[in-house]
Amino acid sequence: MSLLTDLINLNLTETTEKIIAEYVWIGGSGLDLRSKARTLSAPVSDPAKLPKWNYDGSSTNQAPGDDSEVILYPQAIFKDPFRRGNNILVMCDAYTPAGEPIPGNNRFNAAKIFSHPEVAAEVPWYGIEQEYTLLQKDVKWPLGWPVGGFPGPQGPYYCGVGADKSFGRDIVDAHYKACLYAGINISGINGEVMPGQWEFQVGPTVGIAAGDQIWMARYILERITEIAGVVLTFDPKPIQGDWNGAGAHTNYSTKSMRNDGGINVIKKAIENLGKRHKEHIAAYGEGNERRLTGRHETADINTFSWGVANRGASIRVGRDTEKEGKGYFEDRRPASNMDPYVVTSMIAETTILWKP
Repeated sequence: MSLLTDLINLNLTETTEKIIAEYVWIGGSGLDLRSKARTLSAPVSDPAKLPKWNYDGSSTNQAPGDDSEVILYPQAIFKDPFRRGNNILVMCDAYTPAGEPIPGNNRFNAAKIFSHPEVAAEVPWYGIEQEYTLLQKDVKWPLGWPVGGFPGPQGPYYCGVGADKSFGRDIVDAHYKACLYAGINISGINGEVMPGQWEFQVGPTVGIAAGDQIWMARYILERITEIAGVVLTFDPKPIQGDWNGAGAHTNYSTKSMRNDGGINVIKKAIENLGKRHKEHIAAYGEGNERRLTGRHETADINTFSWGVANRGASIRVGRDTEKEGKGYFEDRRPASNMDPYVVTSMIAETTILWKP
């Protein structure tokens, strides 16, 4: 095994200018991540200078077998924390050979919204709190839970410390450092209310970069859990009963909200979000009705509400924002399995472009 480890950790820069680029894309389910690697002749820092690449879309449920070629367009580059050196991870989206975005390419539509002059002028910032649950590989039961049984009730696990309260910290810390190495603007991590559940935060990020960075952070986490022999799930309610679900709370502000008097812009934005509540809920992740019950720090899925410092509301405005009269708000409705391209662009569209 030591020789295998040595080979995996070979420093290519000592013998060649060639690098390895791992192309990453979203599969046919809209949540599964796929990747494959190719050799490039020299380091690349601009995604526009990377070659497009094809793959077999019939094997990812993205194309029929008799016309299976799908084309990857490189969109964002990150440093590769696994191969290191000059090697890179490349976030891609997918197109037909004719250049049309394939169904499910939500990045394409998000990019159109973020490139709209009115949206670009507002410089939308996002901070996404990505919750997830770690499962034991063979039994698909949360890490640290007795097989077929339950731990003690919630209370000691949130931000908890100790072998009987915190399960999977090595994975979480490895992911934290790997994201920083990759160039993802990961801003923190913490243990969550349900044992075996964790959260990482990415942001502030601007516009389309929010989606790119969350997807790549998810990919890196999938790779680390693969190495650790642990299963990762973004299910919004992995365990039924008196256990917290998993969300992806999305913190948001525009330039107008961050300026003096921004609280009035925030209130208008929240009013718009309330008027489009059903449309947002429909786009905020599958299985969210199991999570948004009005319990466990959630609002009921059928009722829109907002409040200051209220974690039982659809939208939470922070005390500091209220006090300073400007700042940001938190949309608490998105599920942990949401598509960040959809959620971030939809919030921008509703709060900036949409006219009631």
